[in-house]
Amino acid sequence: MEENQNIDYKRIWKDEYLQWICGFANAQGGRLLIGIDDDHTVVGLKNVDRLMEDIPNKIVTTLGIVCDVNLHEKDGLQYIEIVVEPSNMPIAYKGEYHYRSGATKQQLKGTALQQFILKKMGRTWDDIPIENSSIDMIDRDAVDYFLRQGVFRKRLAPEALTYTTKKVLENLQLIGDDEKLNNAAILLFGKNPQKHFISSVFRIGRFGKNESDLIAQDTIEGNIIQMADRVVEVLKNKYLISPVHYEEMVRVEPLEIPEDALREILYNAICHKRYDGAHIQMRVYNDRITLWNPGGLPIGLTIEDLYEEHSSQPRNKLLANAFFKAGFIETWGRGINKVKEEFEKVNLDLPKFKECQGGFMVTIKRAENVRKILGDTSSIPQAPPKYPSSTPQVDKLLLAFGVDYLSIIEIMALIGLKDRKSFREKYLNPAIEKGFIEMLYPKQQRHPKQKYRLSAMGLGYRSTIK
Repeated sequence: MEENQNIDYKRIWKDEYLQWICGFANAQGGRLLIGIDDDHTVVGLKNVDRLMEDIPNKIVTTLGIVCDVNLHEKDGLQYIEIVVEPSNMPIAYKGEYHYRSGATKQQLKGTALQQFILKKMGRTWDDIPIENSSIDMIDRDAVDYFLRQGVFRKRLAPEALTYTTKKVLENLQLIGDDEKLNNAAILLFGKNPQKHFISSVFRIGRFGKNESDLIAQDTIEGNIIQMADRVVEVLKNKYLISPVHYEEMVRVEPLEIPEDALREILYNAICHKRYDGAHIQMRVYNDRITLWNPGGLPIGLTIEDLYEEHSSQPRNKLLANAFFKAGFIETWGRGINKVKEEFEKVNLDLPKFKECQGGFMVTIKRAENVRKILGDTSSIPQAPPKYPSSTPQVDKLLLAFGVDYLSIIEIMALIGLKDRKSFREKYLNPAIEKGFIEMLYPKQQRHPKQKYRLSAMGLGYRSTIK
């Protein structure tokens, strides 16, 4: 039998192996076999009688638990089996907490230790009460948004729309008998969550060729129950593309990423984030989009498991409950398969998922037609492009754009101008003439619904602006 999270082999007994027993007790339990080599060969033990007496005593006095210690024999050689049951209380070895994960033993420290102790106590980080908090810190508009979403998706009864703020918080277990709010209450519905949790923001960056080539960025703040809506709005207006095509003579402009899948990814990132860690980071490149949030998979769950039937194991049980009641997530661990189904419907490459840098990353490959619009020719060796000369006004205009179409009013607001004639003469018309800007209706320049966006040349030139 190979070493795994439930079994380990040791040639001889050493008192330091009490750490291994501690790790088994803090995880899922397991067996420690003494007198067997790593290749599973029984090598036998000396002083077996003494060990059979000493080992149980040391386990009790050092760890405070009782384990079955059994003596076995094979081919005339004796070995000892120590059977460790999982403990529902944290077990310490000389003030240290160890945990068995896979075939390795880990010492828990810092945030990992805090999360472990809370879990053993039947609590999660979002359940911790906040001193000096009160219901006045809750934004009723956010509560009403939650109720409308839940009723619309039939996760809440229609009468929930009439509930008081206190009743909503009580139903979601977000307020204690002493009327103190917990972490989840402030994150979900707080008027100023970032005052208490500085990393509860969502950052988006538009990059050129690499991480050092930052073109634009946004920081989304506020409560997390409405955060996905705000993120999607910013992505649509500034970072993502809706390529135009026609279906039976009807103009269609779907978002480059299926919106249902995008929201599923966002909801899971926001809901399962470790809020005592870093902020969520979305990086948008010409060829790919990455989303990273702090906090890896639950212990014992692998990336491969996500594609199979598996139980839902939320890091933040109260946040997950609220997101479920709002109709944003399921409780059956189907998130990745839902994303997979949406991408397959539109024949897009499936996102890649991996654990890295203490968190979870999703990488989405941008479609070929999107990369063409953006002028991504990274796979084709080319000489550096030559661009027409520009002016400070045109440069300022280009830097204000995302990648979506904008109206004149929207563009002028972005660069802080009010004189439309001056804007056209010094900014917009020169940019169009140089090929940096393209129109939604190129054959009808004065179309009442005319909008503008960066052309492929404009995107390329903008990355060279100092």
